[in-house]
Amino acid sequence: MLEIKDATYEVEDEGKVIRIIDHLNMTVGDGKFVVITGPNGGGKSSLAKLIMGVNPITSGQILLDGEDITGLNITERAKKGLSFAFQAPVHFKGIQVVDLLRLAAGEKISISTACEYLSKVGLCAKDYINREVNASLSGGELKRIEIATVLARKTKFSIFDEPEAGIDLWSFQNLIKVFENIRSSVQGTILVISHQERILNIADEIIVIEDGKVKKSGPKDQILPEILGTPSAANIACEKLGGTL
Repeated sequence: MLEIKDATYEVEDEGKVIRIIDHLNMTVGDGKFVVITGPNGGGKSSLAKLIMGVNPITSGQILLDGEDITGLNITERAKKGLSFAFQAPVHFKGIQVVDLLRLAAGEKISISTACEYLSKVGLCAKDYINREVNASLSGGELKRIEIATVLARKTKFSIFDEPEAGIDLWSFQNLIKVFENIRSSVQGTILVISHQERILNIADEIIVIEDGKVKKSGPKDQILPEILGTPSAANIACEKLGGTL
Protein backbone atom coordinates (compact mmCIF):
# COMPACT_ATOMS: atom_id res chain seq x y z
CA MET A 1 0.00 0.00 0.00
CA LEU A 2 1.17 3.51 -0.83
CA GLU A 3 0.15 6.36 1.47
CA ILE A 4 0.79 10.05 0.88
CA LYS A 5 0.19 12.18 3.95
CA ASP A 6 -0.16 15.97 3.84
CA ALA A 7 2.35 16.22 0.99
CA THR A 8 3.45 19.63 -0.25
CA TYR A 9 5.84 20.39 -3.09
CA GLU A 10 7.08 23.91 -3.78
CA VAL A 11 9.47 25.36 -6.33
CA GLU A 12 11.04 28.81 -6.61
CA ASP A 13 10.66 30.76 -9.84
CA GLU A 14 12.12 34.24 -10.23
CA GLY A 15 12.14 34.77 -6.49
CA LYS A 16 8.55 33.59 -6.02
CA VAL A 17 7.56 30.35 -4.29
CA ILE A 18 5.05 28.33 -6.31
CA ARG A 19 3.14 25.50 -4.66
CA ILE A 20 2.66 22.59 -7.07
CA ILE A 21 1.32 20.00 -4.61
CA ASP A 22 -0.80 21.42 -1.79
CA HIS A 23 -1.21 19.33 1.40
CA LEU A 24 -2.24 16.30 -0.64
CA ASN A 25 -3.49 13.07 0.95
CA MET A 26 -3.89 9.86 -1.04
CA THR A 27 -3.90 6.09 -0.57
CA VAL A 28 -3.36 3.43 -3.23
CA GLY A 29 -4.19 -0.14 -2.22
CA ASP A 30 -2.23 -3.26 -3.10
CA GLY A 31 -2.85 -4.97 -6.43
CA LYS A 32 -4.87 -2.08 -7.86
CA PHE A 33 -4.81 -0.52 -11.33
CA VAL A 34 -5.20 3.16 -10.50
CA VAL A 35 -5.32 6.06 -12.95
CA ILE A 36 -4.60 9.64 -11.92
CA THR A 37 -6.18 12.25 -14.17
CA GLY A 38 -7.10 15.92 -14.11
CA PRO A 39 -6.47 19.22 -15.91
CA ASN A 40 -3.08 20.15 -17.33
CA GLY A 41 -0.87 21.83 -14.76
CA GLY A 42 -2.79 20.29 -11.88
CA GLY A 43 0.25 18.52 -10.42
CA LYS A 44 -0.19 14.95 -11.71
CA SER A 45 3.28 14.39 -13.13
CA SER A 46 4.86 16.28 -10.24
CA LEU A 47 3.09 13.93 -7.84
CA ALA A 48 4.39 10.88 -9.72
CA LYS A 49 7.93 12.24 -9.47
CA LEU A 50 7.49 12.90 -5.75
CA ILE A 51 6.49 9.26 -5.24
CA MET A 52 9.56 8.01 -7.12
CA GLY A 53 11.90 10.56 -5.52
CA VAL A 54 12.74 12.39 -8.75
CA ASN A 55 11.57 15.60 -7.06
CA PRO A 56 12.18 16.25 -3.33
CA ILE A 57 9.07 16.62 -1.21
CA THR A 58 8.84 19.97 0.62
CA SER A 59 6.81 18.64 3.55
CA GLY A 60 4.66 15.63 4.39
CA GLN A 61 5.24 11.88 4.24
CA ILE A 62 5.28 9.07 1.70
CA LEU A 63 4.85 5.55 3.07
CA LEU A 64 5.21 2.23 1.24
CA ASP A 65 3.71 -0.72 3.10
CA GLY A 66 3.86 1.31 6.29
CA GLU A 67 7.53 2.25 5.88
CA ASP A 68 8.41 5.94 5.62
CA ILE A 69 10.34 6.36 2.36
CA THR A 70 10.17 10.17 2.32
CA GLY A 71 13.91 10.61 2.82
CA LEU A 72 15.02 7.89 0.39
CA ASN A 73 16.57 8.70 -2.98
CA ILE A 74 15.53 7.20 -6.34
CA THR A 75 17.88 4.22 -6.11
CA GLU A 76 16.79 3.38 -2.59
CA ARG A 77 13.12 3.59 -3.56
CA ALA A 78 13.74 1.36 -6.57
CA LYS A 79 15.27 -1.22 -4.25
CA LYS A 80 12.12 -1.02 -2.11
CA GLY A 81 10.03 -2.03 -5.14
CA LEU A 82 9.13 1.16 -7.04
CA SER A 83 9.45 1.50 -10.82
CA PHE A 84 8.93 4.61 -12.96
CA ALA A 85 8.32 5.03 -16.70
CA PHE A 86 8.80 8.60 -17.92
CA GLN A 87 6.62 10.43 -20.45
CA ALA A 88 9.58 10.45 -22.84
CA PRO A 89 11.52 7.16 -22.65
CA VAL A 90 15.20 7.50 -21.84
CA HIS A 91 17.49 6.81 -24.82
CA PHE A 92 20.42 4.46 -24.26
CA LYS A 93 23.09 4.78 -26.91
CA GLY A 94 24.84 1.59 -27.97
CA ILE A 95 22.82 -0.84 -25.81
CA GLN A 96 20.73 -3.65 -27.24
CA VAL A 97 17.16 -4.36 -26.15
CA VAL A 98 18.11 -7.70 -24.60
CA ASP A 99 20.80 -6.03 -22.46
CA LEU A 100 18.37 -3.34 -21.32
CA LEU A 101 15.92 -6.02 -20.21
CA ARG A 102 18.70 -7.82 -18.35
CA LEU A 103 19.65 -4.62 -16.57
CA ALA A 104 16.04 -4.10 -15.55
CA ALA A 105 15.69 -7.68 -14.34
CA GLY A 106 18.91 -7.43 -12.34
CA GLU A 107 20.20 -10.71 -13.73
CA LYS A 108 21.32 -12.28 -16.99
CA ILE A 109 17.93 -13.57 -18.07
CA SER A 110 17.80 -15.91 -21.06
CA ILE A 111 16.94 -14.77 -24.56
CA SER A 112 13.65 -16.67 -24.34
CA THR A 113 12.69 -14.91 -21.09
CA ALA A 114 13.58 -11.52 -22.59
CA CYS A 115 11.45 -12.40 -25.61
CA GLU A 116 8.51 -13.17 -23.31
CA TYR A 117 8.62 -9.62 -21.92
CA LEU A 118 8.66 -8.17 -25.42
CA SER A 119 5.72 -10.37 -26.41
CA LYS A 120 3.76 -9.10 -23.41
CA VAL A 121 4.00 -5.55 -24.77
CA GLY A 122 3.00 -6.57 -28.28
CA LEU A 123 6.41 -6.63 -29.99
CA CYS A 124 7.65 -9.45 -32.20
CA ALA A 125 10.67 -10.52 -30.18
CA LYS A 126 12.83 -11.67 -33.10
CA ASP A 127 12.55 -8.21 -34.68
CA TYR A 128 13.65 -6.33 -31.55
CA ILE A 129 15.71 -8.47 -29.20
CA ASN A 130 19.09 -7.55 -30.76
CA ARG A 131 18.29 -4.03 -31.92
CA GLU A 132 19.94 -1.01 -30.37
CA VAL A 133 17.54 0.94 -28.14
CA ASN A 134 18.67 4.26 -29.59
CA ALA A 135 18.56 3.27 -33.27
CA SER A 136 15.59 3.61 -35.64
CA LEU A 137 12.87 2.95 -33.08
CA SER A 138 9.61 4.87 -33.13
CA GLY A 139 8.13 6.60 -30.10
CA GLY A 140 5.56 3.83 -29.72
CA GLU A 141 8.22 1.13 -29.89
CA LEU A 142 10.35 2.89 -27.29
CA LYS A 143 7.32 3.23 -25.03
CA ARG A 144 6.56 -0.47 -25.20
CA ILE A 145 10.19 -1.45 -24.64
CA GLU A 146 10.27 0.79 -21.56
CA ILE A 147 7.09 -0.91 -20.29
CA ALA A 148 8.78 -4.28 -20.91
CA THR A 149 11.69 -3.19 -18.68
CA VAL A 150 9.22 -2.31 -15.91
CA LEU A 151 7.64 -5.75 -16.24
CA ALA A 152 11.10 -7.36 -16.13
CA ARG A 153 11.78 -5.66 -12.78
CA LYS A 154 8.69 -7.36 -11.26
CA THR A 155 8.25 -4.52 -8.79
CA LYS A 156 5.44 -4.16 -6.29
CA PHE A 157 4.51 -0.63 -7.42
CA SER A 158 4.91 0.64 -11.00
CA ILE A 159 4.27 4.22 -12.14
CA PHE A 160 3.62 5.20 -15.77
CA ASP A 161 3.62 8.95 -16.46
CA GLU A 162 1.35 9.70 -19.45
CA PRO A 163 2.39 6.64 -21.49
CA GLU A 164 0.30 7.87 -24.43
CA ALA A 165 2.27 11.13 -24.78
CA GLY A 166 3.97 11.67 -28.13
CA ILE A 167 2.85 8.50 -29.89
CA ASP A 168 0.72 8.10 -32.98
CA LEU A 169 -2.80 6.69 -33.12
CA TRP A 170 -1.65 3.27 -34.34
CA SER A 171 0.84 2.96 -31.49
CA PHE A 172 -1.80 4.15 -29.04
CA GLN A 173 -4.17 1.36 -30.09
CA ASN A 174 -1.40 -1.15 -29.38
CA LEU A 175 -0.57 0.58 -26.11
CA ILE A 176 -4.13 0.12 -24.87
CA LYS A 177 -3.88 -3.62 -25.54
CA VAL A 178 -0.62 -3.69 -23.57
CA PHE A 179 -2.25 -2.07 -20.53
CA GLU A 180 -5.27 -4.35 -20.82
CA ASN A 181 -2.86 -7.31 -20.66
CA ILE A 182 -1.00 -5.74 -17.72
CA ARG A 183 -4.32 -5.15 -15.98
CA SER A 184 -5.20 -8.84 -16.20
CA SER A 185 -1.80 -10.41 -15.53
CA VAL A 186 0.40 -8.23 -13.29
CA GLN A 187 0.21 -8.94 -9.56
CA GLY A 188 1.66 -5.64 -8.31
CA THR A 189 0.08 -2.21 -8.14
CA ILE A 190 -0.06 -0.09 -11.30
CA LEU A 191 -0.38 3.71 -11.15
CA VAL A 192 -0.90 5.49 -14.49
CA ILE A 193 -1.04 9.24 -15.13
CA SER A 194 -3.35 9.71 -18.12
CA HIS A 195 -6.05 11.81 -19.78
CA GLN A 196 -7.17 9.05 -22.12
CA GLU A 197 -10.67 7.67 -21.62
CA ARG A 198 -9.69 4.20 -22.85
CA ILE A 199 -7.00 3.98 -20.16
CA LEU A 200 -9.37 5.40 -17.54
CA ASN A 201 -11.89 2.76 -18.57
CA ILE A 202 -9.66 -0.17 -17.53
CA ALA A 203 -8.86 1.29 -14.09
CA ASP A 204 -10.02 -0.13 -10.78
CA GLU A 205 -9.94 3.32 -9.25
CA ILE A 206 -9.58 6.89 -10.54
CA ILE A 207 -8.03 9.81 -8.68
CA VAL A 208 -8.64 13.35 -9.96
CA ILE A 209 -5.87 15.86 -9.16
CA GLU A 210 -6.54 19.57 -9.55
CA ASP A 211 -4.60 22.56 -8.18
CA GLY A 212 -2.26 20.19 -6.40
CA LYS A 213 -5.02 18.47 -4.43
CA VAL A 214 -7.19 15.38 -4.71
CA LYS A 215 -10.48 16.69 -6.05
CA LYS A 216 -12.21 13.31 -6.07
CA SER A 217 -11.32 9.62 -5.95
CA GLY A 218 -13.08 6.30 -5.96
CA PRO A 219 -14.05 3.29 -8.06
CA LYS A 220 -14.00 3.78 -11.83
CA ASP A 221 -17.75 3.16 -12.14
CA GLN A 222 -18.38 6.07 -9.81
CA ILE A 223 -15.73 8.60 -10.91
CA LEU A 224 -15.58 8.11 -14.69
CA PRO A 225 -19.24 9.04 -15.32
CA GLU A 226 -18.72 12.19 -13.23
CA ILE A 227 -15.71 13.14 -15.35
CA LEU A 228 -17.50 12.43 -18.61
CA GLY A 229 -20.78 13.96 -17.49
CA THR A 230 -22.72 10.73 -17.98
CA PRO A 231 -24.98 8.81 -15.56
CA SER A 232 -23.15 6.52 -13.16
CA ALA A 233 -23.81 2.79 -13.08
CA ALA A 234 -25.55 3.26 -9.72
CA ASN A 235 -27.87 5.93 -11.12
CA ILE A 236 -28.71 3.79 -14.15
CA ALA A 237 -29.54 0.79 -11.93
CA CYS A 238 -31.67 2.95 -9.65
CA GLU A 239 -33.56 4.49 -12.55
CA LYS A 240 -34.36 1.03 -13.86
CA LEU A 241 -35.93 0.29 -10.47
CA GLY A 242 -37.98 3.48 -10.69
CA GLY A 243 -36.04 5.46 -8.09
CA THR A 244 -33.48 8.23 -7.90
CA LEU A 245 -30.20 8.82 -6.15
